Amino acid sequence: MKFKATLLVLSISTLLISYAGTKSTDTLQDKKGMIKVTIMYPNGDGNTFDMDYYMNKHMPMLAGLLKPMKFYKIDKGIGGRTPDEPVPFLAIGYLYFDKLSDYHESFGANAQKILGDIPNYTNAQPLLQISEVVE
Repeated sequence: MKFKATLLVLSISTLLISYAGTKSTDTLQDKKGMIKVTIMYPNGDGNTFDMDYYMNKHMPMLAGLLKPMKFYKIDKGIGGRTPDEPVPFLAIGYLYFDKLSDYHESFGANAQKILGDIPNYTNAQPLLQISEVVE
C-alpha cells in the first residue's frame, strides 16, 4: 500500500510539473520548430559564477516572468576539449518557447528586472543566441 501511495504522489507531481511547463526536468524535451534562447556565460580571467543562485533564484524568476516559456534547462561547465584545457563556458542556460514573439514580448516587458539580476550570480558578460530547433 505504501508503494502505491508513493507512486500516486510521484504521478501527481509529474503531472503538476508538466502542466506548469516551466520546471526544468528530463521529461520536458524540445520539438522541431520550437525557439531556443541560449545564454552562455564565458569563462575568463576573474570570471565568477554562482550556480546555486542561478539554479535556485534566477532561473525560477525567469520562469515566473517569461510566462509563455515552456521550460528551461541548465548546463554547468565542467571541462574543455582536453583534460588540460579550461572550461570555455561556466554555465549555459536554455529557454524554450513556441514562438519567437513569445520570447520578445515577455523579455521586453521584464528586461530591466532580468538584466538587473545578473550581477547577483556572475560578473561574466553573457552571450545570447536565439535558434529554431530543427531536429
